[in-house]
Amino acid sequence: MMPVASRRVLVPLDLPPAALPIGMVRSLHGATMGTSWSAWLVADAARLPGLQHVIQSALDDVVAQMSHWEAGSDLGRFNRALPGTWQVLPEAFFTVLDCALAIARDSAGAYDPTIGTLVDLWGFGPRGAQVPVTTPPSRHAIEQARSTCGWQRVTLDHATRRAQQPGGLALDFSSIAKGFGVDHAAQALERAGVRSYLLEVGGELRGCGAKPDGTPWWVELERPPVDAYMTAHTASPTDTPAAHELQDVPVDVVALHGLSVATSGDYRRYFEHDGVRYAHTLDPRTGYPVQHTASVTVLHASCMVADALATLLTVLGPDDAPAYAERCGLAARMLYLTPAGMRESCSSAFTAMLT
Repeated sequence: MMPVASRRVLVPLDLPPAALPIGMVRSLHGATMGTSWSAWLVADAARLPGLQHVIQSALDDVVAQMSHWEAGSDLGRFNRALPGTWQVLPEAFFTVLDCALAIARDSAGAYDPTIGTLVDLWGFGPRGAQVPVTTPPSRHAIEQARSTCGWQRVTLDHATRRAQQPGGLALDFSSIAKGFGVDHAAQALERAGVRSYLLEVGGELRGCGAKPDGTPWWVELERPPVDAYMTAHTASPTDTPAAHELQDVPVDVVALHGLSVATSGDYRRYFEHDGVRYAHTLDPRTGYPVQHTASVTVLHASCMVADALATLLTVLGPDDAPAYAERCGLAARMLYLTPAGMRESCSSAFTAMLT
């Protein structure tokens, strides 16, 4: 019999007071960004059709601006723009690009929103959906793709909300747009007068307020599935944890009030070749998929920032991610694959939330 994983409870240190809402918890659901969205909120039943529209419209707006899967999106038009041309960007698009470039700058390029060509090469972009990639690309092809990337190549004009296309550069917001979508839809709900809600888009979440009974929105943090590493490994057979070691990963439950959570995991999208798993998170500095990092979860006030930072910490890996999280005061839980099995590393901001 496998051991039962321990259970931990996290509560935000600066938990703001929340007035108890009157009513019932209702649920709404929909589709967006190639995944699903769900919302649990306190509202009258008569308002649900209108609130469904509020959420869906906000998410549709993000897709229309930032999808690299939709050729007609604003991002698609920017990627196809002529070299040297300046493009006026919608406000949301500009906000996300500005944030992504700031994180790229701070991380010296370990995070980079300009790796669209590289993502496509590895089969994790629109091209891969049409012709699935089953073998790793050649080193030459990787270097060619990397030559089109580079966050330093993007110039912004904040005064006019413009960005310059340097030529051949392909933005990819798959590591940040979903988190922004959560924030964008949450803000739309708040403008509609909803004060207590839990919103989820493809596993990224944001919570606000409390339930009518006074309890917070409790959320279990995502863990790698128990069978996630049973058929392939990421680098060598010694990196493959046994099922019981995955089962030993603690179950973390957090009170989401004024807080967002995002998780990056190598078990979400990948292909296997010769018994090796090639996951969708790429290291812009090498052009290859990240190895050894199984999962990273970040808690932050902004879901957009949490989404991007979860990817960054995944790329930084066991040698650099813990130090980066400490330097920035991030609440993060990182799970690493080692020859001895799964190893957990939690930042001090994360452990400070444990009750």
